[in-house]
Amino acid sequence: MDIAVLIFLCSGLFLGWSLGANDAANVFGTAVGTRMVKFGTAAMLCSIFVVLGAVISGAGASHTLGKLGAVNALPGSFMAAFAAAFTVYIMTRLGLPVSTSQAVVGAIIGWNLFSGFPTDGKALTKIVFTWVACPLLAAAIGVVLFKLTTTVVRRTKVHIVRLDSYTRVGLILAGIFGSYALGANNIANVMGVFVPANPFTSFSFGDVISFSGVQQLFLIGALAIAVGVFTYSKRVMLTVGTDLMPLSPVAAWVVVVSHSIVLFLFASRGLEHTLASAGLPTIPLVPVSSSQAVIGAVIGIGLLKGGRGIKWKVLLNISSGWVTTPVVSCVMCFFALFILQNVFNQTVYKDASYVLSAPVIERLEKDGIATDKLTRLLDERFDTVRDFRNTLSETGNFTGDEEMQILDRARIAHIIIDGSKLWRLEGLVSPPQQAALWPMVGRSFDYPWMLADELAEGSEEWRSRPDTKANQLFNRHLDDQRHEVYRLFRRAETEPE
Repeated sequence: MDIAVLIFLCSGLFLGWSLGANDAANVFGTAVGTRMVKFGTAAMLCSIFVVLGAVISGAGASHTLGKLGAVNALPGSFMAAFAAAFTVYIMTRLGLPVSTSQAVVGAIIGWNLFSGFPTDGKALTKIVFTWVACPLLAAAIGVVLFKLTTTVVRRTKVHIVRLDSYTRVGLILAGIFGSYALGANNIANVMGVFVPANPFTSFSFGDVISFSGVQQLFLIGALAIAVGVFTYSKRVMLTVGTDLMPLSPVAAWVVVVSHSIVLFLFASRGLEHTLASAGLPTIPLVPVSSSQAVIGAVIGIGLLKGGRGIKWKVLLNISSGWVTTPVVSCVMCFFALFILQNVFNQTVYKDASYVLSAPVIERLEKDGIATDKLTRLLDERFDTVRDFRNTLSETGNFTGDEEMQILDRARIAHIIIDGSKLWRLEGLVSPPQQAALWPMVGRSFDYPWMLADELAEGSEEWRSRPDTKANQLFNRHLDDQRHEVYRLFRRAETEPE
């Protein structure tokens, strides 16, 4: 890896540090604020389990964030992460526990606006919905859990000294769970913008252990979060733990558990699969704000007590930070990209070529998209996404979803299957999936979907299952595997880093 790559990744490390200083501390904020756990102990445990959660379970929430916008050049990823990190840093300096998730989303939208790539409306709607649902859900869980806990404590008549000991242990265990959930959920905020332009290659140790390029990104991002926890998180811990509303040790434990449950719900692929298999509504895998979850739980307990003790002025200041964060991050990213491209001559996005060839038209018809207005564009080439989108808007009134589908099908990729690289897929795809690629060695494909269709014909394991809730997890994993194949066989030929 060259020096330029390391420089570009620095903004991701800065963002990780900012998250550690602001969001990651929240899992132990109430414990430290109530003086039940020392800051050093909290920081150490938080750091360890954030890293484990990020590496082991970090892929779930990053999938939705990636749909919002694929920042496909390292300089662009650098600036998107820097804009988000700098926004969070400013808010942190003001002592406000703002949302890193909102900062990252704002930065990605800023990159989309600058590059001309579309913003996925469904993904954005899903993410914005969680900004509202996260604190409300944390408040609801906090209310129920607080009533249950206080009822149990009152009926068992535990001695105050023993209760204090139990609460301290409970805070530590809840903080460990919360740190793991935070790493699994929020690592997408730290390194999600680098995934499409990921400079790391996957490797494996036989068939036992595989370590993907994305996991390598998540590891260094999680280590940056740990540094942020140790170096700058104490002030925000005290803001959440004491400034918003005085908390008893039991209430502090309830807040941490409620927050941890919410982060886990929005990060667990296993839970999503279990709910889908039972035919129940699933919870979107989206990076949510640790700060919002904590504050939602605190407010829920406060309202249960009649609103006494809540410092509404502090809450208003915090809420104003939530509203302004994505806007500030978006604007900052847009203008910073302009400077990086025009002053420093950096490629902040890689444009794509689009051709509506006859096979593309045929494939779009199978997708259920009316192509009668597209036939006049047959075999016409567009060298920028902006030109192609403008022409599509002039050609017909396509919905946002239809436009995204047309862009996806018409994008030229020039994938060439190189037999010398197939070993890199060991541990990332199954042996039958890998075997299905061998007959294609030396062949080229103009569009990724052409390769996907041919693989599906050659092996059942490359075939998507019917689009039902029960098959969501399988199909998403298959999409990730296809992406690894596209990336492996396309980059060296047509998209050198």
